[in-house]
Parts: sequence; C-alpha cells; structure tokens
Amino acid sequence: MAVRKILHYPDPVLMEKSVTVTEFNEELRQLAEDMAETMYDAPGVGLAAPQIGVLKRLVVIDCSSNEEPNDLIVAVNPEIIASEGESVEEEGCLSVPGFWASVKRAEKVTLRYQDVVGNTHERTSDGLLGVCMQHELDHLEGILFVDRLSPLKRSMFKKKYMKMLKEREQNAAEA
Repeated sequence: MAVRKILHYPDPVLMEKSVTVTEFNEELRQLAEDMAETMYDAPGVGLAAPQIGVLKRLVVIDCSSNEEPNDLIVAVNPEIIASEGESVEEEGCLSVPGFWASVKRAEKVTLRYQDVVGNTHERTSDGLLGVCMQHELDHLEGILFVDRLSPLKRSMFKKKYMKMLKEREQNAAEA
C-alpha cells in the first residue's frame, strides 16, 4: 500500500470524466488499497480515483467516526439509481483544501456499485454518507463541489482560492 499525491484545484485532470472499470484484477485491488490509505492519511471521508490522477470510476468512502470501527466502502463503477428529498450541507474537499461551502444535494440516495472482484451491491444512505456518495460520484464526472455553487459564489471562490495559492507559493519560495 502507498499514500498517493492528491491533486489540487485547478489541476485539469480533476475536470475530466472517468472511464468505466472493465478489469477486476490485482491492479484494481492495489489502487483501491492505495486510495483508502491516502484518504485515511489526509484525513478525509472520501476519495475518488481522479483525485490521485487516475481516470477510473472508483471511489473509497468511510464516514465512520473515530469512536467507531472503519466502515470502508470501495465502489467500482458506482451510480446513483434513486434519490429523494433535498438537503443543503457544508462540504469540503481534499482537492480544494481550506475551502468549505454549502451545497444543495439529494437528502437520500441509493448507490449501485461493484466491489473489487466485480460483485454488485446497493446501499441507501442519507446524512454525511449520502452527501459523500454524491460528492465522490461528481468527481468521476469531472465536477468539483465548487462547480455546484451559484455563479457569484463560484467567482468569489476562484478569486479567494487563487489568492490563497499565490500566498502559499510566495511563502514556500521565501522559506
């Protein structure tokens, strides 16, 4: 297992669509293990393959709290097959560090996915897990949570975030 580098906005790979996984092999299992280790190391509750530069339809999610045992979901070729309600929750992203915003999503979703050996599963979730599922599946379509903000809020984000990146680069150059 290995911790991989997480790509940050505005890396163009984050805006690309992922391809369907057709081979369920050791390479896929290793990728899933690396992604889980990377997510836990970050620390985060979800990670999509494009966030580490791999354009495959694969996400890992674990929304368990520190007091609970891990509840790792490894979802290959995931798709939302049902949704209901509406919810607005504050979200952040490992690929957009230091920025949080309220995003409108479905309140409850049902996810159909395959595991790393190709077996099909379904899971219905709401709350943090439901939001995380929607957030991670967006990554597979090249969509970041900031893309779901209103045009005004997205414009404000871009200005603020680019300024923050510039300051980080200047501080790194001075160090």
